[in-house]
This record gives sequence, structure tokens and C-alpha cells, in this order.
Amino acid sequence: MLIKKPGDILPSEITDKQTYWSRREFLMAASLPLALAALPHRARAAARFAGAGKSAFSTGEGLTPLKDVTGYNNFYEFGVDKEDPAKNAHTLRTRPWTVTVEGEVKRPKVYDIDEILKLAPLEERIYRLRCVEGWSMVIPWVGFPLGEIVKRAEPNGNAKYVEFTTLNAPRQMPGERSWVLDWPYVEGLRLDEAMHPLAILAVGLYGDVLPNQSGAPIRLVVPWKYGFKSIKSIVKIRLVEKQPTSAWMKAAPREYGFYSNVNPEVDHPRWSQARERRIGEFLKRKTLPFNGYGEQVAHLYAGMDLKKYF
Repeated sequence: MLIKKPGDILPSEITDKQTYWSRREFLMAASLPLALAALPHRARAAARFAGAGKSAFSTGEGLTPLKDVTGYNNFYEFGVDKEDPAKNAHTLRTRPWTVTVEGEVKRPKVYDIDEILKLAPLEERIYRLRCVEGWSMVIPWVGFPLGEIVKRAEPNGNAKYVEFTTLNAPRQMPGERSWVLDWPYVEGLRLDEAMHPLAILAVGLYGDVLPNQSGAPIRLVVPWKYGFKSIKSIVKIRLVEKQPTSAWMKAAPREYGFYSNVNPEVDHPRWSQARERRIGEFLKRKTLPFNGYGEQVAHLYAGMDLKKYF
């Protein structure tokens, strides 16, 4: 075997960097279908999520570090402290998993989670998430518009709202053994809110599969509303005629309204909503109406008293 030393190699024999990477990308693309087929479902999904296209809806703000996104959560099904979900959510089994779409629709259906992942092209959307307690994050979600699954169900004339329900499995979700809320967790949107292109069903973040503590395997993200509106670990989507009563509305109706839009002029009874603390920052910043998405969504509430309908 002839092994050339660095001094023996002519410049013309060296592959330039652009050609090298072009060949590498071609080989990766050619082998990806075979490679994905051989991987476990989580690895296949992660590989697909990493290639999700960038969305024009994304904010240009700096991202919250992954360790904070996955280590500081509100997910009462796994405990009331912010660190509890990361410690306890390993008990959640996300396969097999189905999501039922039913109610005032012409085409009810039970979807397997892997079938849902094929409904629409996945894209990365960098959204602000504002929590009612006064903290916020910027997260690169991977998902698709909620409206895609609603449209496929073909809502009938009675459909005015969309109700979402979380998995009810106390053996997997130890927090559901407590009396903090009336389980399972339920949330809802008005139909026009659900069809707005900003509302998404998220199946990943940071280019990977959703961690259990972040709402695996599928959750709602409604960036102009407080975080508790973005229900996690969804098993049922039901189109209904009457406004749903959400879990937090039932538990504390004076504190949590149906609309839950980020409104700095409406304080929580126990604290101000005028300012927020972005996780990772020391100083607080001014809270923006509709979490900064007013230009896109304010028209949905034209003529409404947003202090009454909070």
C-alpha cells in the first residue's frame, strides 16, 4: 500500500471543502431513507425533526437554553414544583399513543401518533412562551398548524369551539393522584383561534422529539396566550358547540378566564402581569399585549372587552 506523506500530496489532489461537503450531503440524503427505516421511532422522529423547515412566523429573539426549557416546567400531572416534571416524567409512556378527533365533525377519526406526524410538513417555529406566574421563554418548537387536523375532521355548522383533553393515567402521571385539579386536564379554544396559523400542535423542540416533561408526544402551543392554555400530552380533540370549561377555570374561575390572552392590563388577583422575567435574564421586561403577537391576532377580539373576557 502506498501512503503519501503531506509533502507528497499535490494541491490539485486535495478535494476542496465545498466539494467535500456537497458529496457528504448527497451521500447522507441518498442513505437517509434506509437509515431512518432501521432506527427506533424516537431516533427516526428526531432525524426528521432536525430537518424541519424554518417558519416565517418565528421571532428573531435569542433562544432560552435547552436545559432551562426542559428543566423548568409547569406540568402538574408530574408535580407542582417547576423541577418536578423533569424528575418524574420518565414514567410516561408515549408509545403506543392515539389522538381521537370527534364531536361536531363529519369525519371523526382516531389517529396513531405516527400517522399524525404525516398530516402536514413539520416546521420549526421560534415562539415566545409567557407563563401566568410572570416568567417567559423563547423556544424553537417543531410542529404543524392545528388547523390542519381540524380541517381534515370537517367541522359541521354546530362546531364553535375546540376542546382538548390530556391523558388521564395516574400510574404514569403521579400528579394526577393529587387533588390539585379535577383530572384529566382540559383546555379549549374558540374555533377561529384554533384555525389561526400561529396555533400549532408541537411534536418536538430544539430539533428533537418532545421530552416527556414538555408534553410528549404532542401538545398545543398558542403563543399569544398564557402557557397553561397550551395543553400537553393530548389524547382527545373534540369540536363542540358550547364553550368548554377548562381545568383551571373550574379550579379557580376568578383567576383563570377562558381566553387567557396575555394582557398586561389585567392582573392576576395575586400578582401583576405588567412585567415578566425572561428565563436566563436578571432584569424584568415589559409584558407585551398578546405576548407580542398583537399584529397577527388582535383582530380576533375586535369589539370585545378584554378585561371582562380575560
